[in-house]
Amino acid sequence: MSEENLLDHAKRMRTIQTDAEALLWRHFRGKRFSGFKFRRQQPIGPYIVDFVCLRCRVVVEADGGQHSDALEYDAVRTAWLEAQGFRVLRFWNNDILQRIEAVLDSVLKALESSR
Repeated sequence: MSEENLLDHAKRMRTIQTDAEALLWRHFRGKRFSGFKFRRQQPIGPYIVDFVCLRCRVVVEADGGQHSDALEYDAVRTAWLEAQGFRVLRFWNNDILQRIEAVLDSVLKALESSR
């Protein structure tokens, strides 16, 4: 996919977010999350990540049921992002929706350890 197509796709993805992505974004947007700046549906190399704090190089992925069929792809994607210096945190949508405080605690620990 070309860089221009990747950007267009990322913009479309911002308009059709899942409930779990919307919940995370309510916490992350506008530096609400302990002052950390996040971007959503951000292209990084050949991939689009759900959320990223570029300063800390932490990626947060909200995985739905479709990811259970894409474990190999996700592993390759995660390995590539890690090779670029990113730490990738993956959470199932159900965990985000039902245990948001635990998810946010995990994200905060990763951000603080990346400073």
